[in-house]
Amino acid sequence: MIHEVIQIQVEGSQPDTKLYTYILDNSPDIRPDGVRPIVVICPGGGYSMTSDREAEALAVKIMAMGSHAAILRYSCAPSVYPTALKELATVVSLLRKNAEKWHIDKDKIIVQGSSAGGHLAASYGVFWKEPFLAEEINESTEQLKPNGLILSYPVITSGPFAHRESFQNLLGERYEELIEKMSLEKQVSVDTPKTFIWHTFPDDCVPVENSLLFVMALRERNIPTEFHMYPVGGHGLGLATEETACPNGYGIQKECQSWISLLETWLKNS
Repeated sequence: MIHEVIQIQVEGSQPDTKLYTYILDNSPDIRPDGVRPIVVICPGGGYSMTSDREAEALAVKIMAMGSHAAILRYSCAPSVYPTALKELATVVSLLRKNAEKWHIDKDKIIVQGSSAGGHLAASYGVFWKEPFLAEEINESTEQLKPNGLILSYPVITSGPFAHRESFQNLLGERYEELIEKMSLEKQVSVDTPKTFIWHTFPDDCVPVENSLLFVMALRERNIPTEFHMYPVGGHGLGLATEETACPNGYGIQKECQSWISLLETWLKNS
């Protein structure tokens, strides 16, 4: 495995913004010239931090599926929009440029996010083609293209079902100026990539309406979408197993543990 820690810095980045790669080696006995998908993981944390519970354990699971993984510890408050978005664009460009070196399928660079990290991933899915993003990181738009989204209980809407704290952390003093734009169900276009989403019905932190609104917007534009809504479980479950549970035991939800197997099927068919 190629495990590197790469500093990611754009204007406004926090000093500890880094990309952690989990690249599977090729083997002369198995697939000497093979290429694999890569999933870029954006952990949640309300845009105030990036949670360990939605990071390395997920990367290990994704590697076990035969895909590469990378974790972006993106900039949070006091950094504000679009800093994290530019960091994610920088990462996608970096992976595509190094596709041969790291055995990456350039047409299968997929962005994953949980909770507020899901907002970052979905933001990238709807904004990746906006000229300002390519201009700000001095890259071509096509180099920035995401080939899929994986959203775990994402923050999406800035409307009545918003997780208000995430938007306050993301926008800071620009809250009033940008809050409407950050309601991502209103930003979906035909250029938004295929998407896998899961959420729990009782989520009382980021209501399931966030995912429902995004799914409806994807459906309106005929974007291929797989959506799973579990009837039990709270917010921030990670893998919903002991591996990602909180020290007090929260986060183990057997009924929701199937999401990662469903994702494996989706990845193989993507």
